[in-house]
Amino acid sequence: MNCDCKNKNDFSLLEPCLQKYDLVPGSLITILQNAQEIYGYLPVDVILHISQRTGIKVTKIMGVATFYSQFRLEPVGKYLIMLCQGTACHVNGSLQIEKVINEYLGIKDGETTADGLFTLKNVACLGCCSLSPVMMINDDTYGSLTPEKAVSIFKELQEKAGEEE
Repeated sequence: MNCDCKNKNDFSLLEPCLQKYDLVPGSLITILQNAQEIYGYLPVDVILHISQRTGIKVTKIMGVATFYSQFRLEPVGKYLIMLCQGTACHVNGSLQIEKVINEYLGIKDGETTADGLFTLKNVACLGCCSLSPVMMINDDTYGSLTPEKAVSIFKELQEKAGEEE
């Protein structure tokens, strides 16, 4: 696969990882994890670069990147909301939390707010059933959610982001 797009990403950031793993069989997931950590997601030019450096076909890389839910092919907001939709969370009100996210932030699953602050991703399970309904925002876990508590969390993060500007 050839891409005429300009390389907008600095591939030198990924070079230490590629030097370490490009010839190690079975290292594609590790390479993709490192790339996503560096760039925030897996841009097309980075996938093409990984393919060129490792000799792994783009179709195989895309197959892995689209199979595992940990990988993102689009940029996400500063705050990635992973809302659990597992059985315990569903029974305890995750749909009400999703509704308040849809209404308060104006986004649906897979969407990012216009200001680039929040992205919503529904997930099958976060493994925190005793905290249901639960969501993770980046590395922080918020449990025993109510619609009011969720809105309060979003307001706090919006204020924090405003102070950082």
